[in-house]
Amino acid sequence: MDAMLEARLQTQQRSSQNGRETSLWSSGFGTKLEAVTPFLGKYRPFVGRCCQTCTPKSWESLFHRSIMDLGFCNVILVKEENTRFRGWLVRRLCYFLWSLEQHIPPCQDAPQKIMESTGVQNVISGRAPGGSGDGQVPSHVKKEVQRILSHIQAPPRHILLRLFSWALLRFLNCLFLNVQLHKGQMKMVHKATQAGSPLVLLSTHKSLLDGILLPFVLLSQGLGVLRVAWDPRTCSPILRALLKKLGGIFLPAEASLSLDSSEGVLARAVAHAALAPLGLWTGALAVLRSLRGWGCSRRVCARVHLAQPFSLQEYTINARSCWGSRQTLEQLLQPIVLGQCTVIPDTEKEQEWTPVTGPLLALKEEDQLLVRRLSRHVLNASVASSAVMSTAIMATLLLFKHRKLLGEFSWLTEETLLRGFDVGFSGQLRCLVQHTLSLLRPHVALLRVHQGDLLVVPLPGPGLTHLARLSAELLPAFLSEAVGACAVRGLLAGRVPPEGPWELQGIELLSQNELYRQILLLLHLLPQDLLLLQPCQSSYCYCQEVLDRLIQCGLLVAEETPGSRPACDTGRQRLSAKLLWKPSGDFTDSDSDDFEEAEGRYFRLSQQSRCPDFFLFLCRLLSPVLKAFAHAATFLHQGLLPDTESGYAEQLFQFLQATAQEEGSFECVDPNLAICAIWTFRDLGVLQQMPSSAGPMLHMSPTFASRDNQEKLQQFIRQFICS
Repeated sequence: MDAMLEARLQTQQRSSQNGRETSLWSSGFGTKLEAVTPFLGKYRPFVGRCCQTCTPKSWESLFHRSIMDLGFCNVILVKEENTRFRGWLVRRLCYFLWSLEQHIPPCQDAPQKIMESTGVQNVISGRAPGGSGDGQVPSHVKKEVQRILSHIQAPPRHILLRLFSWALLRFLNCLFLNVQLHKGQMKMVHKATQAGSPLVLLSTHKSLLDGILLPFVLLSQGLGVLRVAWDPRTCSPILRALLKKLGGIFLPAEASLSLDSSEGVLARAVAHAALAPLGLWTGALAVLRSLRGWGCSRRVCARVHLAQPFSLQEYTINARSCWGSRQTLEQLLQPIVLGQCTVIPDTEKEQEWTPVTGPLLALKEEDQLLVRRLSRHVLNASVASSAVMSTAIMATLLLFKHRKLLGEFSWLTEETLLRGFDVGFSGQLRCLVQHTLSLLRPHVALLRVHQGDLLVVPLPGPGLTHLARLSAELLPAFLSEAVGACAVRGLLAGRVPPEGPWELQGIELLSQNELYRQILLLLHLLPQDLLLLQPCQSSYCYCQEVLDRLIQCGLLVAEETPGSRPACDTGRQRLSAKLLWKPSGDFTDSDSDDFEEAEGRYFRLSQQSRCPDFFLFLCRLLSPVLKAFAHAATFLHQGLLPDTESGYAEQLFQFLQATAQEEGSFECVDPNLAICAIWTFRDLGVLQQMPSSAGPMLHMSPTFASRDNQEKLQQFIRQFICS
């Protein structure tokens, strides 16, 4: 859910405010009253489609053809027409009558089904004496299963569910102006439920209210009661008992024990049998305690995004065929960083940062890999489905010191929409900018200058850090271009001084092979969670996509060398001899290009007037991550090792804070970036994690103990940073 803190923009303003607003927004910001719409053209683009490679049948069958024609509905708007009754009294009691008419499916005999499940039976046969011989289950085992199951869940009480849905409907109407849900996305979910398979929904949890809002939204759309997983540590016993009767699920403490603990074996088996067929939202937070601090003085809007459903069975069959050879980051990048070789191995990077939990370790190694790559597919779809908010656009403009906010805000919104991303706001441009600045008021200073102009200055320290976190939400929309721009910066670093004029940089010829190499180096350096690469997509395919994006946005122009065939001449292209025998489904990007014709292709930086600023804008989008990595490399000779991961992360974060105070650059002061740098250096072989009596400890790798190799690492990272 995108918590849209953009309140409904009213075009009618009080007459007493008109004079003041005019004085604040004069010619310095532009006088054109332009309307901003959340889509370009006639239809809103659809975002969040499933992977066509891994789930082709779902991609085709579970897509609603007229989805772009359908609009949004307000799920908390309940009127007389939403009930079976009519009349004056019905209009007064429509909320209550609506809650009585909601379909709640009957509870199934869960204890008996769980007792008969394969996992529980295997545990019983191994633990209970004589359990595997005659097939009888001892009574004490049955009681133990019932005890664990009662801790996990309870049969939902229909009366409590209806009363809670009525109270929640009234509460949501007091809190939100509206809760928007795309009708086309909901139709796809309904179509997926018609197959009769269990429905599993995963949430990114953008708001603390997701734990109660999302089940209500889907209950109101006829999907029944969804089981929601709660953290038992954040709930009192009374609240836990109430939530279980409302469909909540609480994992027993024994289920989180290590795999070799005999105490948690039965608990894990019962939890596994209870949670596969229920269709649950995982990882929801206990939000009821936080509602007191939410504040209901200003009603806001919310939007729930649903990505395209896909068949998990289809994914498990097709995803295994996409697995190829992979190498660690240390094998791929360390020799190049140290200058020992220049050739990048023709293989993919193996980098798995998925948290290792007990249930994951219980799986086979092949199934663990399947789950980890499924999580990357889900992450890609969830980010693509998330709307870009106006605060992210405004924070990016302020962070990069754009001067004309009205014009630049409109431009950046249009560029975001052109890349197929959704935005969560609309209205008059001037009102949007005003409202966005009011949301960022604690982090910026508004100063009046001559002629009634308004100067917006980000507050140093925490203000700049907050703006950097907001601007990171815009990175996925420009990620390909940002990677390409930083790769070009790295390619020019050894040829042209960074402070040199744009015309001087435009003289340099950039071969396609050199661009591929620089893009690959940067792809290997950056974390996969940041790049949002699908596991079935090859790095070389992504390199071509990055290059195409740079050409489409006008930053690169093809340079025709004398005697070479023009790049636009496709009429005389022929398939190479080794491709003529291949079946149509066996072509890959690396085969079709063959990287032979790429040697004769060259590009230059465009000399259009807007290109220098746009190039700098793209480079700065990745600068927080790259600067954090560069500072982490500088900190190697100052850090105190060995240390735990959390302890070294705290050391690095304090160093980032001290460096930001000296340089005045606070965008990389983020504990998450510090942890990301440590994990990357661990994969690169800079840091080594070794077991000890106090737990895993980080040590400096002998290879990078020398200052010479540490400086090589700094230079390798800083080549991609545009000052």
